[in-house]
Amino acid sequence: MALGASADIDVLIVGAGIGGLTLAHALSQRGKIVRVLDRAPTLERVGAGIQIPPNAMKVLRALGLESAVTKNAFRPRAIEARMGRSGRSVFDIPLADEAEKRWGAPYLHIHRADYISALSTSLPKDCLHLNMQVKSYSQDEAGVRVNLADGKSLKAKILIGADGIRSTIRAQMLGADAPEFTGNMAWRAVVAADRLGDLVPDPTACAWFGPNRHAVTYRLGAKGQLVNFVGVVEQDIWQEEDWSLKGDKANALKDFEGWHPVICNLIDKADEVHRWALFDRAPLARWVSNKVAIMGDAAHPMLPFLAQGAAMAVEDAWVLAELISAGKGLAAYQEHRQPRTDKVQAASRANRGLFHKASLPAQLLTYGPMWAAGKLLPNLVHRRMDWLYGYDATALSHESLS
Repeated sequence: MALGASADIDVLIVGAGIGGLTLAHALSQRGKIVRVLDRAPTLERVGAGIQIPPNAMKVLRALGLESAVTKNAFRPRAIEARMGRSGRSVFDIPLADEAEKRWGAPYLHIHRADYISALSTSLPKDCLHLNMQVKSYSQDEAGVRVNLADGKSLKAKILIGADGIRSTIRAQMLGADAPEFTGNMAWRAVVAADRLGDLVPDPTACAWFGPNRHAVTYRLGAKGQLVNFVGVVEQDIWQEEDWSLKGDKANALKDFEGWHPVICNLIDKADEVHRWALFDRAPLARWVSNKVAIMGDAAHPMLPFLAQGAAMAVEDAWVLAELISAGKGLAAYQEHRQPRTDKVQAASRANRGLFHKASLPAQLLTYGPMWAAGKLLPNLVHRRMDWLYGYDATALSHESLS
């Protein structure tokens, strides 16, 4: 597919992930000529489950993408926590109807491939271009020139790096980063629910707590026909930062030996498991360089303990589109977004410690009050998430952002 006259491109987006594709929709709907480049030759069905919280759904709804996304998504009955070995309930808080009522949009689970497909297939013609590897960029008063691996180059008025934790755009803007290994490694798998028999997890968003490790289970697909598993284990051994590495199922089973049969059965029935090491990065001092900006994981990578990484990229997309369409420049984007993303990053880090209490006294002190709140004050649990899920980026206009 030809890119056309590159001089006519208003915004060039590097990275066809959730943030980059959402930005492409938001800008196209505001009349901008947008092109998205991705190094992948095809958008294959890879990845695992992802949660779409209400704060992200409000953006997707405003962009007319709700029906495309919800078609293959699952609405969990509740948000739940259990003890990993015994399966004893810590709390079980209604979510399916409560999310829309309290936060203004549903809370959904979806396979990442279905999410990407919903966003990519509904883009304007000639917007998305695959097998296009960006090597570097340069800029002047006229705009930005992007150099590709095949020796060609493109011009645009603005360049946005939505190219993830290993961002080429961020590396040129700020230099090589030095991520810190968190001492945690994650397992993930997706298993057909009908393979799990009577040990299929409940249709909830469930966190399973345990000493020095935790697991998360939830359903995927319109009818909950798939189960997503993530298991995070503390370890000292450094692993490569790559979420697509295949792992040894025997090692995953050993890491969760003695845990509830629901968890062990899920791992055992998986065709394959993947693993990745969790690295953390301090908030960046700069996301913007004149006509170039970074967004999503390229700007503020999130640990997975709050399920907000993709949601923050979706919020970024709305704010960027508002500012760009109004000709306001990019500086206000970081000024507006960074306080929120810093707070979400910090909350995600805090959850890591919350999930992994090792001693019985620490567990009683932490999970006892959670149990009491879930039984006696379920509204309190919801209220603690109002700042996160109740946020509505679409209520922001370019006037309020400038």
